[in-house]
Amino acid sequence: MKIQAAVTHGLGEEFKFEEVELGEPKIHEVLVKIVASGVCHTDAVARDLGLSPFPAVLGHEGSGIVEKVGSAVTTIQAGDHVVLSFAYCGHCENCLTGHPTVCLNFNDLNFGGKMQDGTNRIHHHDHAVSTFFGQSSFSTFAVTNERNVVKIDPEVDLTLLGPLGCGIQTGAGTVLNRFKPEFGSSIAIYGSGAVGLSAVMAAKIAGCLNIIAVDIHDGRLELAKELGATHTLNGKNVDVVQEIKKITKGGTHYAVETTGVPPVVKQAIHALRPLGSCAIVGVTPEITFDVHNDIMAEGKTVMGVIEGDSIPQVFIPQLVDYYKRGLFPFDKLTKVYDFDQLNQAFEDSKKGITIKPIVKIGQQ
Repeated sequence: MKIQAAVTHGLGEEFKFEEVELGEPKIHEVLVKIVASGVCHTDAVARDLGLSPFPAVLGHEGSGIVEKVGSAVTTIQAGDHVVLSFAYCGHCENCLTGHPTVCLNFNDLNFGGKMQDGTNRIHHHDHAVSTFFGQSSFSTFAVTNERNVVKIDPEVDLTLLGPLGCGIQTGAGTVLNRFKPEFGSSIAIYGSGAVGLSAVMAAKIAGCLNIIAVDIHDGRLELAKELGATHTLNGKNVDVVQEIKKITKGGTHYAVETTGVPPVVKQAIHALRPLGSCAIVGVTPEITFDVHNDIMAEGKTVMGVIEGDSIPQVFIPQLVDYYKRGLFPFDKLTKVYDFDQLNQAFEDSKKGITIKPIVKIGQQ
């Protein structure tokens, strides 16, 4: 079928809106009419650094309505309201033990440009176009594997829900799925973008006593406080490690590092108390540690967490339920753009004008 898609043809190039050919869903796949898609930092990294082969249709926080399902699909049917999340194989050791975010085939399935059977669903002038995260949601329709698809409550506005598939799931899941912090424990969140603010809201749900948001933008810190932060620190104005140790009487039990900025990563680790844990969730370059003094001597843990260690079909409906009960107001992070404003949405995200852009693509 002919669809409209935002195609990126090379490193750093703006998206071009073009007509492409989308193949029919195969037996384990689903055709989704895309209503909206979140704009995530990973999309920008893919465009600017070439995570997937070009040309590509990016977008990996899609939400929409199921149009058609393959003959072997059992959990989804036409008419369902769905959120699209990351691709995973479903049969490797990590998938089978409840950790699909570290699927042994994750990179191939999400960044390799092809579907799980090694073929392409998107073509342009008879040439293959890469699929991203197994979905490519910057398009009017998407074909994706059943495992990418999460059925959600049809009463909730679909336009809003796409970011649950990646960025918001990452922040909230790192707290609720990986850390599972004890009631009354302390946590610091470094960076008050969509991922960090989602972690703030999750920490409030978990009952953390001290929830410390660290950023260099006062406006974002104000929003962090509105969403549940008990303390906010502007890293330009204070010694973050000293202040955190003062607030917590020795350091935080947990830290979520979303910025990927090496000095901030070190702050996150230095501000932990002995036996504290730091989750690195941002794209982070090479850093040099004094392993003995920074980590080992105080029994600290530094870990990488992908997609909040979530099982999307379990966790995303939980987040929707928290949202409906007023406990997870992630809508305060979002701004909706028309599809043809996609390039502007990326620019506003880069400049910090918008925390979580969403592009509206189709009607519900």
